[in-house]
Amino acid sequence: MSLVVQPTKKDRMIDTVLIILLSLFGLATLFPLYYVVVMSITPFIEVIENGGFVLWPQNVTFDAYKQIMSSARIPRALGVTVILAIGGTLLNLLVTMLLAYPLSKKMIPGRNAVLFMIVFTMLFSGGLIPLYLIVNALGLNNTLFALVIPGLVSAFNMLIMKSYFEGLPEEVEEAARMDGCGELRTLFKIIIPLSMPILATLGLFYAINHWNTYFHAIMFITDKELQPIQVVLRSMIVSPNVGSELQLTNQFQVQRLPPETVKMATVVVTIFPIIVLYPFLQKHFMRGFLLGSIKG
Repeated sequence: MSLVVQPTKKDRMIDTVLIILLSLFGLATLFPLYYVVVMSITPFIEVIENGGFVLWPQNVTFDAYKQIMSSARIPRALGVTVILAIGGTLLNLLVTMLLAYPLSKKMIPGRNAVLFMIVFTMLFSGGLIPLYLIVNALGLNNTLFALVIPGLVSAFNMLIMKSYFEGLPEEVEEAARMDGCGELRTLFKIIIPLSMPILATLGLFYAINHWNTYFHAIMFITDKELQPIQVVLRSMIVSPNVGSELQLTNQFQVQRLPPETVKMATVVVTIFPIIVLYPFLQKHFMRGFLLGSIKG
């Protein structure tokens, strides 16, 4: 016979306080995003009538989105960022995996020395000027490779993947070798299918990093044709002339919209893909963290 422990009055009070605090915290977190979305779809006349602050628009307009998507700069910057996020993430995962897999084998000669050098880079780095000199010497300026190659492998992500590989059953690899599989075939045919949770987790880390890339972009990319969306967004926010930043041919249309509305719409377009994709990856995201923390 099982006993059900009834919560005491003190427990219920604590739970109530925690629920209230977490709800307030959630509202404080979501309100800026809500305000950005509302301002991006609010007609100009309502913005003026409410002194620039609108909580709920009486009418909805998508003119700002039409303007930014018909511009020359935003779609191009989004395309650059999508290519960078997809291509860069695939390269990151491939190289990270090829480094983590042999380091997960304890009998590899020189394994500890290589691990020490990798961990050392997490504590000390060469600095900004050596990084720029190397990128410039390799001729990577004004190429997307300048945003991918310097951070091709994250030491932290590599250690997580190595720990995950160490937790996989050794019997699976032994069975693959008995069937005649070499190391690369074992990795791509056996290990990778078993490692989808951790690959999804680290892929999300890498993709978000590429999507939000800004500092390296302003350092290495001066060609406006290759600037990612975060650089364009920052230029729009600080610029007094939104129309010139968007490279619009019809300046009359942008004059009918408040600059803040166009800026807010650009922010929504910038963060929308990540918000849409995250719920589909959340299951792998959490599972990968839990499994990646277990060492066999």
